[in-house]
Amino acid sequence: MIQTLLDQAQKEIRAQALKIQALTLELAHLRRLRFGRSNESLTLFPSQSQLDLFEETVQADTAAVAAEIEQFGSLAKQGVNKPPRTRAGRQPLSDPLPRIEHYHEPQSCQCRQCGRDLVKIGEDTTEQLDGEPARFFVHHPIRAQCACKTCETITAEPVPPAVIDGGMAAPGLLAWVMTSKYLSPLPLYRLEQIAAREEVRLSRSTLAEWVGRVGVALPPLVDRLTWHLLQGNTLHADETPVAQLDPGNGKTRKAYLWAYRSNDPRIILFDYQAGRSGKHAQHFLQDWQGHLLVDDDGGYKPLFSSASPCTELGCWAHARGKFFDLHQANNSSMAMEALQRIGMLYAIEAEGKHLTIFDRQPLRAEKSLPALNALHDWLLPTRSQTANGGGSAKALDYTLKRWPSLIRYAQSGHLPIDNNPLENAIRPIALGKKNGLFTGSERAGQRAAAIQTLFGTAQLNGLDPSEWLKDTLLKLPAWPNNRIDELLPLTPEFI
Repeated sequence: MIQTLLDQAQKEIRAQALKIQALTLELAHLRRLRFGRSNESLTLFPSQSQLDLFEETVQADTAAVAAEIEQFGSLAKQGVNKPPRTRAGRQPLSDPLPRIEHYHEPQSCQCRQCGRDLVKIGEDTTEQLDGEPARFFVHHPIRAQCACKTCETITAEPVPPAVIDGGMAAPGLLAWVMTSKYLSPLPLYRLEQIAAREEVRLSRSTLAEWVGRVGVALPPLVDRLTWHLLQGNTLHADETPVAQLDPGNGKTRKAYLWAYRSNDPRIILFDYQAGRSGKHAQHFLQDWQGHLLVDDDGGYKPLFSSASPCTELGCWAHARGKFFDLHQANNSSMAMEALQRIGMLYAIEAEGKHLTIFDRQPLRAEKSLPALNALHDWLLPTRSQTANGGGSAKALDYTLKRWPSLIRYAQSGHLPIDNNPLENAIRPIALGKKNGLFTGSERAGQRAAAIQTLFGTAQLNGLDPSEWLKDTLLKLPAWPNNRIDELLPLTPEFI
């Protein structure tokens, strides 16, 4: 009887220990998401304490104190030659920025000491970064009207078509509004305030009308980008939640922004949907065939059934994240070993980063596949010695369960090792969610997805989104449909 009670007590203790371990791991993960750094850099030393919430204020106050000390020092040492102050290095100013040169010549061409003529021996140059607020100006086109005295026909240059016929907004202003709203991202009332400071009255209702009309003009470009995206044989996919206003009860409901990215050509496409169900991905991809890199979300599972043409690619960043959280929670030696082994895989990828597809494939065959086999040989016995139910077991199970999809990248020269390229493109949208708080309607969500698609693709291809949109809005109303590819925010080589 006593032995039975002891056995039950030991089982309860083991269950409680596993529960505590799981909760500790979850707490560490949530703390990292809420307060920690966004990257998962591995270090053998204890992590630094959290940065002061008022770090900017501290830095400003430190600079102010240093300036006051300099002022007092200069008053106390007037007339005394002091050694030049050593300044910390600063980043050079960007080359594409326009330069305005100011020449300063001595007031006299004669030497102050002996009166002889001065000879130029060199130049001392410095650079200062300057700026100005949003600049508004007015285009004032004047079209001459000419008449024929014989037949009395009047001829004038026609008014070119515009995205907003008869509107007062030129393409440059529309591009400023769209990039400010969707990239900065600033709500329209702040744009109204910025314009008011420059004595320009732009009501929110007018700004909202412009956003809606521009949003209607851009979908043909998005449709064409979608077509190009689906011509490739490798895609990244992920989704992120967004809040959508639910007018019925004054609250918000959860919607999702699905994202797809191709690497050649570099296209990112956002698809706004009401839910997270896998049917949305199936509807978007339809009969697309190729390798799809995703996380372990259940919504993607139907895409990889025997009847589906999609082949699953696993994400090593997600697998690594499980061990990283485990190591952060309890300094697990097993997790450290896993992180170091996975780090070897990324070191090999860094070695082959600048190689062609044909040269990268033998590198992976020579180095990545043996490293993966060694990792698998270590994972299996480690899992057999690990109790079920804890954080260690879950991290190991995640990797072992997805092993076939995780090793596929190493069997080729073009498949990616993780989903980071897509997640990095999604991350800036989080700032928009914080500023905007919610999407006003499903139509507004679809419009935002289309505009983010164009802006995101422009950035991936090294284009200035604002300049690209300004040029596109100027050309789009009269552009022939059979040349629409020339307007896409892709590299000139691809077009």
